[in-house]
Amino acid sequence: MSSATLEAPFEAEAAKAHAREVVKRSRTSFGPGMRILSKPRREAMFAVYAFCREVDDIADEGGTRDEKMAGLKGWREEIERVYAGRPAFPTGAALIGPIASYDLKKQEFIFMIEGMEMDADGPVIAPSMERFFAYTRRVAGAVGMLSMPIFGAPPGEASDRFALALADALQITNILRDVGEDAEEGRLYLPAELLEKHDVPKDPARVLGAPGLGALGEELGAIAAGKFAEARSELERLDWRTVRPALMMMGVYETYLRGLRRRGWEKTGEKLTLSKFDKIRAAARYAAAPPPRLSL
Repeated sequence: MSSATLEAPFEAEAAKAHAREVVKRSRTSFGPGMRILSKPRREAMFAVYAFCREVDDIADEGGTRDEKMAGLKGWREEIERVYAGRPAFPTGAALIGPIASYDLKKQEFIFMIEGMEMDADGPVIAPSMERFFAYTRRVAGAVGMLSMPIFGAPPGEASDRFALALADALQITNILRDVGEDAEEGRLYLPAELLEKHDVPKDPARVLGAPGLGALGEELGAIAAGKFAEARSELERLDWRTVRPALMMMGVYETYLRGLRRRGWEKTGEKLTLSKFDKIRAAARYAAAPPPRLSL
């Protein structure tokens, strides 16, 4: 957990082993993408993922609002210590090398913590469209912006636009896939403007089965498809081989989005799952060649 510490002086290998264990325990769908990287880049991604996992656990696991906010404040302080070369957490120690090697920006770690604070401050319910995209920028965009230099993508506007567009696409697809699950937990990430437009209640307990939910899903799904298209267009300015781990996730989540549409947006709120084989096939297809044009 993020509150654990290592005895000083930190041992780099112990910190790396801790990050690897966090990734292993999580069974993340990002795992295959990370494993195709060279060892130094892979270990850097493990450290970034471990950070994201640990702050997410603070926001999602049990505890009062004050306890969660205190835990996230502890991570804000840890990021300051990390950039000062004095980490107190194992994952903080694992981040020291990647930050130096790949020039990872402090603000992106802060953005991730801010996103978790939005969740921890109380369940997110019907955010404005502006707040919706502020949330996706933090919980998904920060991951993309930290990942690009680790992958080896060149710095610049094309890399940033690719990372942020793909992050929005992945997160929106994730939100559409998990409407029912989130509602059961008292959360409703669907934007207020779309809920109002389609006459869907801004109440997690009443959203499932609402007559306008299908039309809302279709409109938000089109926004996600547009974000995938934006990311794809930026690949014309990048070497797709440098972002293969991101493209593997793109393949999996475009498959989810196609599945949601083909099943019917009127069933928004019902969980859609992909088999392990389908995920592997989608990821492999996008890793082997430039991604095909999205077909919904």
